[in-house]
Amino acid sequence: MPDVAPISARPPAGAPGDPVTGHDERGFPLLTSPGRILGLDLGARRIGVAVSDSDRRLATGVTAIVRQDPAADHQAVAAFVADYDATAVVVGMPLSLSGERGPAARAAADEVGRLRAVLDVPVHTVDERLTTVQAASGLRAAGRRSRQQREVIDQQAAAELLQTWLERQRAVF
Repeated sequence: MPDVAPISARPPAGAPGDPVTGHDERGFPLLTSPGRILGLDLGARRIGVAVSDSDRRLATGVTAIVRQDPAADHQAVAAFVADYDATAVVVGMPLSLSGERGPAARAAADEVGRLRAVLDVPVHTVDERLTTVQAASGLRAAGRRSRQQREVIDQQAAAELLQTWLERQRAVF
């Protein structure tokens, strides 16, 4: 599924989900309120966390949350939203290479729904295909060995997907 729907599939102008007026599917403004954006890479064992600068130009990896149970995981995300005074959250959607939603993407979509229920900020999704591969490649280029990569790969993948979302938002607006 592409990040931007074809013209015929877009909601009417001004309706929730209309990328032209800058609202997501729940009616939240996309980039109208200033502030940082939190990026999440949802993994089975860890949640990579990244944050943007307040100008929303650069994403930086922060940490990885070691998964415990869904409630504790979501509390940890909410704490990061509060700590960074984030005005939105972007979650990577692990689509297949063909763009289809497989089991991992369906599980991520379910978790996004639960995050939307507990967070007081909008939660957006972005196609995260190959972000972990890109993150690993960047870490190798920086001289990190495989064992060293494991410590930061999730936060770097979160930074990659958040940076992708930020750049796409700037292109739309």
